Amino acid sequence: MRYPIFFSLISIPVYLLLYVFTAIIVVFIMLFSIFSIRKLVRFASFFWGKFIFVLMLKKLKINGLENIDKNKKYILVANHASLFDIPAIMSFYPNVAWFGREYLLKIPLFGNALKQIGYIPMKTANVKNTKVMLQQLVQQSDSGTIAMFPEGTRTKNNQLQRFHRGFIQLMKTSELDILPVTLNGFFELKPKIRTAINFSAKLELTIHEPFSYNVLVEKSDEEIIGLVKSKIESALRQ
Repeated sequence: MRYPIFFSLISIPVYLLLYVFTAIIVVFIMLFSIFSIRKLVRFASFFWGKFIFVLMLKKLKINGLENIDKNKKYILVANHASLFDIPAIMSFYPNVAWFGREYLLKIPLFGNALKQIGYIPMKTANVKNTKVMLQQLVQQSDSGTIAMFPEGTRTKNNQLQRFHRGFIQLMKTSELDILPVTLNGFFELKPKIRTAINFSAKLELTIHEPFSYNVLVEKSDEEIIGLVKSKIESALRQ
């Protein structure tokens, strides 16, 4: 019991520190956005993603960076376990547009940061809405890469949940390859069901080889979900 109590006590000042840091970054990102200095917006996003973990004295281990072709655009899909999933991805891929649940925009300061880095809330899936959201995402993204969590919400048990079909519709509309990413240790760090931060969690990201649009477009939705989900699950620690 000693460690959970200790982590709970330490979590309070750490959260305050993270919120102050995020508030400062939001101000800078807003200023850079006003003057359309996209390179500085991208750098601030990268710095935010990296330094959040520095403040928690956590090291991010990243595998598979060689699987990212800097000259290509992707739909980046990852498992979703924690509030810290987004800054983790921003720490190695800051110039992406985000697509996900609207509730994240309601979180104080964190929601403001998401708005500034191009987070687009998910709307009811239909052809018209998908095209509008896709246009917004591409406009917000320097690279044209779109990031999303196909589970839609954070897991409560560290198991992959059902994948929604939104990423498939985006793939078919955009004709982009899919880049699967597995996040490990983030459920242990700070799951949806716990407030305290577990400072002993070991954080690791695995970037898999992309799935080609030309290959996936010939498959059914169920087959696409099966392939992408299996790839993410293959590197997930249980």
